Amino acid sequence: MNDNKKIHILFVCMGNICRSPTAQGVFRDMVEKQGMGDFIATDSAGTIDYHSGSKPDRRARETALKRGLDLSDLRARIVTAEDFEQFDYVVAMDKANYADLQALCPPGREERLHLFLDFAPQQPIREVPDPYYGGVAGFDRVFDLVEEASRGLLEQIVSHHFA
Repeated sequence: MNDNKKIHILFVCMGNICRSPTAQGVFRDMVEKQGMGDFIATDSAGTIDYHSGSKPDRRARETALKRGLDLSDLRARIVTAEDFEQFDYVVAMDKANYADLQALCPPGREERLHLFLDFAPQQPIREVPDPYYGGVAGFDRVFDLVEEASRGLLEQIVSHHFA
């Protein structure tokens, strides 16, 4: 590692109880397994504050546990304009969240904003669907998409910041 600066990643969805904490947990696990926990930090937030302080949705936690990840330490919070100063990557789960983040983004920080599935260019869809009103299968699908995009994001970070 030739860069002493820690890279900070923020995953954002609407309520911060389904998609973004799943993304944070999956990505955090990948980072740890690569031995890069000292170099990359993660967080997640929502564009609305309906669930601030809450654990991730039970179905998201159960889906993660089935795959060996524990999300119970995560708590929902709302995204702020200051997050664009602290985080090197602000990663939106869908286009609506992306638009909300664009409106919040301070001038000069636009390059930090990304759509998550842009890191999985082989995926035919561009948005991680919100599983909240669906069944368990939706949470499994989100987990699969998040894993794929997380691999691409980690590759991007390593090649751009640590190569």
